[in-house]
Amino acid sequence: MTAAEAAPQAQSSPAPVSVGSAPGATPPRAPLIARAAAELIGTAALVAIVVGSGIQATELTKDVGLQLLANSTATVFGLGILILLLGPVSGAHFNPVVTLAEWWTARRGGPGVTPREVAVYVPAQIVGAIAGAILADAMFAEPLVKWSTHDRSSGHLLLGEVVATAGLILLIFGLARADRLRYAPVAVASYIGAAYWFTSSTSFANPAVTIGRAFTDTFAGIAPGSVLGFIGMQLVGAVVGLGLVALIFVRGRPAA
Repeated sequence: MTAAEAAPQAQSSPAPVSVGSAPGATPPRAPLIARAAAELIGTAALVAIVVGSGIQATELTKDVGLQLLANSTATVFGLGILILLLGPVSGAHFNPVVTLAEWWTARRGGPGVTPREVAVYVPAQIVGAIAGAILADAMFAEPLVKWSTHDRSSGHLLLGEVVATAGLILLIFGLARADRLRYAPVAVASYIGAAYWFTSSTSFANPAVTIGRAFTDTFAGIAPGSVLGFIGMQLVGAVVGLGLVALIFVRGRPAA
């Protein structure tokens, strides 16, 4: 956020920031195809949880507050389980901004994903997100693909995405700097659950999930016209988050 055997070619690449690994451990890496599958399936499951619980909530109650409570609760538990399960395989990014932020922090030879891995992870996450939305619609007898009409283009919602994404990046990479990644399944899921409520946008904080949610005209949907604005603000939030990590988690100099 360890697989039994790593492909020979993967052993020479740096280990990713993995929320499922013990601090200080350098486990053997799974083959890239396995990691891509974990990212695709994990992102698909995450979006299916978000969209499916939103549909279920709207069928059970007309109270918008209860709908959001049900949606956020399902997301918290589902995300925590997915990170715990798939973190040891791929790092459980499920999110292009997390993948890109990890690549950026690793550009000087530190641990993290390589450009080749970014080129595999990000498409897998996007395809998974779209598949997850379609799967959720299918489970609830909704049209498999129906563009959302839920406009989310207001400025205050875009600000909410900056805040939500910056906080997520600060949390993940702050835990990494503090050698506390073993707490990531609980910490990341808890943060997303809280951000559902304290951000105006209900915390998408994920370009792949944003794209996937455009494919469903249900409670969790986002109109296609709002997608680019959300993704742009998520990228801004990632930059802000990395800046906060650099500011707060300053690496100490060794004693003379």
